[in-house]
Parts: sequence; C-alpha cells; structure tokens
Amino acid sequence: QVQLVESGGGLVQLGGSLRLSCTISGFTLDDYAVGWFRQAPGKEREGVSCIGKSDGGTYLRDSVKGRFTISKDTAKNTVYLQMNDLRPEDTAVYYCAADQIPKSFAAVRAMCDVGGADYWGQGTQVTVSS
Repeated sequence: QVQLVESGGGLVQLGGSLRLSCTISGFTLDDYAVGWFRQAPGKEREGVSCIGKSDGGTYLRDSVKGRFTISKDTAKNTVYLQMNDLRPEDTAVYYCAADQIPKSFAAVRAMCDVGGADYWGQGTQVTVSS
C-alpha cells in the first residue's frame, strides 16, 4: 500500500525555519519523483520544489530560491524540504506528492509546474506569523 506522510509543519515567526519530512512507503525513491506543493486559503495549489528519481535533478520555484532546499534520504525513503527565512506568504498547507516521470530536469520541472501526481499525502500546515 502506497502512503506518503508529511510531518514537520507548525507555527513559526517571520524569518524562522522549519524542516518538512515526507516519509514514503509502498515504493522507493529510485522509481518515483517527489514534489512539495502548497495551497494557501483562497489560492490555487502551487508546486514549491520537486526532486527527480535517482539523480534526476531538483527544481525550486523562483519565490523560494535561496530560502528552501529539497533533499532526500534514500535509506529512509524520505524527502525533506528545509525552509529558511520564512515569510507570511509561505503560510499554506504543504503536501508531498509522488509520480513516475522520466528521469530529466524538464520532467521534474513539469511535475512542479503542472501539479499532477499519482500519489498525495494528507498535508501539513505551515503558518508564519509577522
């Protein structure tokens, strides 16, 4: 059974940091790309960062470049999103998602841009106070 479980969300002050974790069961990171998406109240869901299977590259949306980092631990089958210098506009429910896409940067970017994925987690709330 495939499961994606997010953790690490919470309330943080402006400029603070959080690390989100997406622990996966039912498949390995060698076979699936994983992305972090977020949805703020009244807004559409958007891709934040995606990481390809094996060494398929990483993608970050412009608004989080220099502040967020995506990484993975294949031994733990877990993908992380390190978020630094958080801003109120980062407030949202963050979801991780997984999809079998080609091993290329273009495919990783498309996953984040389009937002389609085979499997989704339940989400974790991130709130940044000013």
